[in-house]
Amino acid sequence: MYSYVLTIVKNPSQAEEITQNTFFKAMTARKNFEGNSSEFTWLCGIARHLAIDECRKNTRISEFDETVSISTIDVEKETEDKETALQIHLILHELQEPYKEVFQLRVFGELSFSQIGLIFGKTENWARVTYHRARLKIQERMVDHG
Repeated sequence: MYSYVLTIVKNPSQAEEITQNTFFKAMTARKNFEGNSSEFTWLCGIARHLAIDECRKNTRISEFDETVSISTIDVEKETEDKETALQIHLILHELQEPYKEVFQLRVFGELSFSQIGLIFGKTENWARVTYHRARLKIQERMVDHG
């Protein structure tokens, strides 16, 4: 399992952690194993999902680090960003539920999709899809408002 995860993440310490989390998740979700595939295939699926989540998380962190490392911010850009933020908040205020709350929990509350799904009594996948749709609605309205 470790070798498989290492081919995805290319980082030995991350691969170890993901492998450990894979077996932990498999043990806690054992009752969900339906037997439609081999246990090894099931474990690989869990590991793949965990590795993808880790890569996404690291991408967000590295993007954040890049933006934080920029030391000079010109006044025009800062003003434009404040106007954009205000426009997003105005659009968000008009957004219908559950899109509004899911977006707020994810962006402002910094909750994981599994936590958001738990709050709504839905699945992690439902939270991902709802968040993605909320982002699309906000982007569409941003374009409409110019």
